[in-house]
Amino acid sequence: MKVLFSKYRKKTEGIKLIILMSNNDVELGARGSIGRNVNFLLDYKRKGQDRDNQPRSSIFMVPKLYRDISPISFTPRLVSIGPLHGKDTNLQKFEVQKSTYLHNLLALCDPKQKQTLEDCVRKVSMKIKEIKACYEESATYYGDEELARIMVIDGCFILYFTYVISGKAGRFLGNRSTIPLIVNDMLLIENQIPFFVLKDIFEATFPQFERNPSLTDYLKILLKGYNLFRDNKVTDNINLSAPHDHILGLLHNCLVPMHLPGSQSFLQKGGPAFEQERHSAMELDRAGVNFRANKDVNWPMAMKLELPRFSCFPSFWCKPTLLMPKLYVHDSTELVLRNLILYEQSSLVPEYVTSYMWAMDMLVDTPEDVAKLVKSGVLVNHCGSNENAANIINNICQDVSLDGFYYHQEWEDLDTYYKSCWPNAAAALKRKYFSSPWTIIALFAAIVLFVLTLVQTIYTVKPQGP
Repeated sequence: MKVLFSKYRKKTEGIKLIILMSNNDVELGARGSIGRNVNFLLDYKRKGQDRDNQPRSSIFMVPKLYRDISPISFTPRLVSIGPLHGKDTNLQKFEVQKSTYLHNLLALCDPKQKQTLEDCVRKVSMKIKEIKACYEESATYYGDEELARIMVIDGCFILYFTYVISGKAGRFLGNRSTIPLIVNDMLLIENQIPFFVLKDIFEATFPQFERNPSLTDYLKILLKGYNLFRDNKVTDNINLSAPHDHILGLLHNCLVPMHLPGSQSFLQKGGPAFEQERHSAMELDRAGVNFRANKDVNWPMAMKLELPRFSCFPSFWCKPTLLMPKLYVHDSTELVLRNLILYEQSSLVPEYVTSYMWAMDMLVDTPEDVAKLVKSGVLVNHCGSNENAANIINNICQDVSLDGFYYHQEWEDLDTYYKSCWPNAAAALKRKYFSSPWTIIALFAAIVLFVLTLVQTIYTVKPQGP
């Protein structure tokens, strides 16, 4: 019996030892797994900190969310500029034409063509690190030499193209129908090269055949084509001392105020735009609000509400007026606005264009609102029906956030006026009795019937003479 018990005890102790060793192995494995995860996450944190310390990229691929809404607004149709679409097979055919533009520009620098080209390549190569920092890290898959080559070819192409469309190089030899396509492709956020690259190549080439050349003067030709407020010369707002990220950034700089107003409400921007009360153009019109085109020398997108001194009087005596820029809506309007807005969403620049389109979206709900703004002279519709224009304006800010609304005070004043006694009553009456020809006819018929009934009653009650 003792022998059996001794064997059982040894066997039990062996099992306990095996279990203990297994637990130790599990614990050691868990510790190893935890340690590896901690090291991975620490390294992950370090990479994040390094990325935070890097300059923010200004040229990037458009998120799928926005591209799916309007692919034509972000995808190059003819020419690739920069590295992001350099391997797109649909754009390769135009590369031959780009090389022609390069040689044509160098031909103007004769007899120093080779020396000029060496100067361009050297300047670009010396700044290759800064160039890479302008692009998203995941989007540059080129070596330094290849990237420098892309910068020189595309920079020369842009400069000679602007020289050609300025009329100084004679008649445009290619298919003239491609000019609008090229101009649009040169504005896309994915189709940019850093502005300092453009400036370096310009300074290495144009002074050899032009007297006192100005890069900004040449680019104004492009900016005029992108200007959606033609009655306001936005190119006059170019600040030569301000830094520009690229051509799209240059256009954005033309749309910012030259001098910030002293108004504290403007500087604070107000709350989020979705918190503002929405009143369409037709609703405001029924309440007695007028719309008039405004040319503001300080800010092309300025809006100002001129309120009557005595809002208690009927609206036909003293109507408020919303002064706003005249917007031209045409086939390229959506492309220009979407790229400007996405640039604001992804860069550290004020969201002026986003605020303006939020304001327009609040004013326009239906084609009737577009018709009202067109009639008032604050909108010009070159894209077909009023419904098309309304769809463009309503969809521009889809899935776009806006933290601060630059027209906060103007919309607060509009809402206060709209909710006051007389304008609110007038709007309700117009909406109920004058919203369509049928309601007007019905009202007129009711008035006629009332008058006839009144006359009949008077003659019935009036005693007849002897």
